[in-house]
Amino acid sequence: MNLRDRVINILKSPRQEWDVIARETTDTATLYKGYIIPLAAIPVIASYIGMVTIGVTFLVRVRAGVVSGLVNAVVSYVFALVGIYVAALVIDWLAPKFQSEKSIIQALKLVAYSMTPAWIAGVLLLIPALGILAIIGGLYGIYLFYLGMTPMMKTPADKVIPYMVVSALVVILVQIVITVLVNLVTPAYAVPAVF
Repeated sequence: MNLRDRVINILKSPRQEWDVIARETTDTATLYKGYIIPLAAIPVIASYIGMVTIGVTFLVRVRAGVVSGLVNAVVSYVFALVGIYVAALVIDWLAPKFQSEKSIIQALKLVAYSMTPAWIAGVLLLIPALGILAIIGGLYGIYLFYLGMTPMMKTPADKVIPYMVVSALVVILVQIVITVLVNLVTPAYAVPAVF
């Protein structure tokens, strides 16, 4: 299935699409090249453009420098790609604890396809002030994750919520660690803009 059709189907009819995804055979490299890499780039590119051209206003307008913003974008992107795989490893590791089937590729598909609405909503970061609305994409992603637990990991109905909550907590922790690492590795992201 091509990228466009998969995005539309997972957003519009997720229950049916999860069943299709569960039956598909793929590998990590194919999933990254054909889906994760292009979609994960959307919020990174949009944020870079938005922060360099528009910036954010607190008491003063703050914009990212072109070079420091680019370094931050590249580092953020790399860490995001790694974070997706780490989240899949954690979900796979937790599977037996919730009477689910272990399968790293199914866990990776679950994470990747659940991230779709957040990645698509990342386009809102072109205008940094609208970035808060990208949270809606993240919330829909949580719902997609919930719907995908049973078809992807063969999780019994009574274990879906606890498995999802524990997985979500671990994924949030991974995101926090990634954010801290990005901030430690990259130069100052934003510099005051002179108008």
